Amino acid sequence: MSQSTALVTGASSGMGKAIAKQLLNDGLNVYVAARRLESMQDLADKGARLIKLDLSKASSIEQAVNAILSQQTHIDVLVNNAGHSVYGAVEDMPLSTARYLFEVNLFGLAHLSQLLLPSMRRHGGAKIINISSMGGAIYTPLGAWYHASKHALEAWSDCLRLELAEFGVKVVIVQPGIINTGLAHTLIESIMQISGSGDYQALARRVQQQTQQVYQAHRSSPPQLVAKTVANIIKSKRVKHRYAVGKYAHLLIRLHQHLPTRWFDKLMLPSSK
Repeated sequence: MSQSTALVTGASSGMGKAIAKQLLNDGLNVYVAARRLESMQDLADKGARLIKLDLSKASSIEQAVNAILSQQTHIDVLVNNAGHSVYGAVEDMPLSTARYLFEVNLFGLAHLSQLLLPSMRRHGGAKIINISSMGGAIYTPLGAWYHASKHALEAWSDCLRLELAEFGVKVVIVQPGIINTGLAHTLIESIMQISGSGDYQALARRVQQQTQQVYQAHRSSPPQLVAKTVANIIKSKRVKHRYAVGKYAHLLIRLHQHLPTRWFDKLMLPSSK
């Protein structure tokens, strides 16, 4: 562990920051990447190396990789944590917003991985840990584009795992449930901005209320739980393909797998009563 080098994206807050802190405590050489360097200064104070990274821009991704590989021969652990979340009805969602969502959650992540993979393959024993969501296995109203991006990430990860098996590079998916990262505010804000008026406003208000109730009732897990899961994956010689972690993750994924679709639909739709 102490000789390994890790890159954690989206480390300016939430799960990414918690993961970076955990890996620093575990003795790894840690690079942390995000758009806002100033938000990662506390990580720099603990020994992390800061990298500016905007996954929606190819030039930023290339500059970040060049900066890292000018100092390291390879990355042992790539934690693709950075992500974007926007909710709203399919009919209301601007396609430019949906494309940006996919750019960050899939295409930017894929570009970063492509550029780091040659050196990771040459050295072997590396791990790519993709932070997906329980939303990569289920669906909820108004979350079509977000869920689509996470479902796509999981399929992409599964294929990558098969392709890299002979090179000794492992690909692992982490599916966080409801984690206390401030995401509730972002979701509510996007829901009401995109679908808070018009034909979907009644559903938007019900989803807003349901989201608020879940977080106000403290039905969320701390981001440190995800961080410890990532740390255990790095330490383990044998790993699972997927790790569901945090409130509701195991439950909702299992219900989706075993319930008839019409029953799961009823479970996901907030009541109008």
